[in-house]
Amino acid sequence: MKDGRGKEMNTGLLGEKIKEIKEQCAGRLSVLIDIGEQKIEADSEQIFLSASLIKIPILIAGFRQVEQKILDPAELIYVPRDEKVGGSGVLATFSDPVHLTVRDLLTLMITVSDNTATNILIDLIGLEAIQSCIKDLDLKSTILNRKLMDIESKEKGIENSTSASDIVNCLKAIHRGSFLSHNSTQAVLSIMAQQQFTHKLPAYVDTEKVKVFNKTGELDGAEHDCMILTFGEKTAYVAVLTDQLEHNESGRQTIRQIGKHVYDCLIS
Repeated sequence: MKDGRGKEMNTGLLGEKIKEIKEQCAGRLSVLIDIGEQKIEADSEQIFLSASLIKIPILIAGFRQVEQKILDPAELIYVPRDEKVGGSGVLATFSDPVHLTVRDLLTLMITVSDNTATNILIDLIGLEAIQSCIKDLDLKSTILNRKLMDIESKEKGIENSTSASDIVNCLKAIHRGSFLSHNSTQAVLSIMAQQQFTHKLPAYVDTEKVKVFNKTGELDGAEHDCMILTFGEKTAYVAVLTDQLEHNESGRQTIRQIGKHVYDCLIS
């Protein structure tokens, strides 16, 4: 098929590569690639534990409240010691007292996947408001049921979930400016462009040639990543979710391969 500039993009070959990777994957694999208005997918509607991918709709909900004047991005927020949680992020290591702006919390939630920042934002934005945003984005398989690192809820089987299809819809809503204002859209993209975890989908991407906006997620036995990749006027939206992995590194390698194939297709 042709891109907007009349050049051929070999999406057929990309589809074949994804099929091969799917067959070789030791765990469960879900993929959706929206590239040049064509979709390449493998079980993209399957539901997975979201891990940190749930932070993308939280980010959107946060900027929606900034637009609605409910949240002030410059407001300083106190981070109580007893609200600090483990897992990914840096706030749990900061000495008290910790005060950060709403904008900084949103940034840390994405760029270093900070779980403490995420939980503070869930309280600030409100679970109901986030769920309403998820509904308005028409994310059919995405549910935020609990905070991050909530072991008690996890032991009761209360989980957060999403799908590759929903995540790609989020990425498209962000990049195309169809849900947020222009200023909010640019702010969200600016935060995503500062992502520190680029070891999966963007691992083999030449960032001097393309622009990358990505967000990872991982759990024991599960590896996820999603990415907006732009090259000139061409854009690819990608979501890859895996689980049931014996070794997490195998999932990371699978995701890296997919990212490389998408990149090769986009710049061809």
